[in-house]
Amino acid sequence: MEIKYKIWIEENGKVIFGKGRDNILKAVEEQHSLNAAAKELGMSYRAAWGRLKASEERMEKKLVETSDKKKSLHLTAQARAIIERFEKLEKDVEAILHMADKEFNKLFRNDGKQILIAAIATAEMIFCAF
Repeated sequence: MEIKYKIWIEENGKVIFGKGRDNILKAVEEQHSLNAAAKELGMSYRAAWGRLKASEERMEKKLVETSDKKKSLHLTAQARAIIERFEKLEKDVEAILHMADKEFNKLFRNDGKQILIAAIATAEMIFCAF
């Protein structure tokens, strides 16, 4: 058994940042090109560009800049800070879920009867209240 999750940040129902954008920015940093980054990630240039531009517009922040010669892209300090904080959030959530996963595994595998008894007792208490 394993607890699964996905984390992303939204505003007004629209994605601002998540694992996909994190991957795009890290690939841009590595490749210094959005086209090369998109290829590395197995996505079209247009899809990568659209996600990047949508995030920049929604945050009202530039995430990438071109070099003086306009031949390569690099991340802004804001983008690096967002990546760092997002990845810390992911690690924090993973640690919490890892502990919860151990607890659930213990309950499900070792004390399965206790779970059933607790559920029945809870249901009885609810019905007795009426």
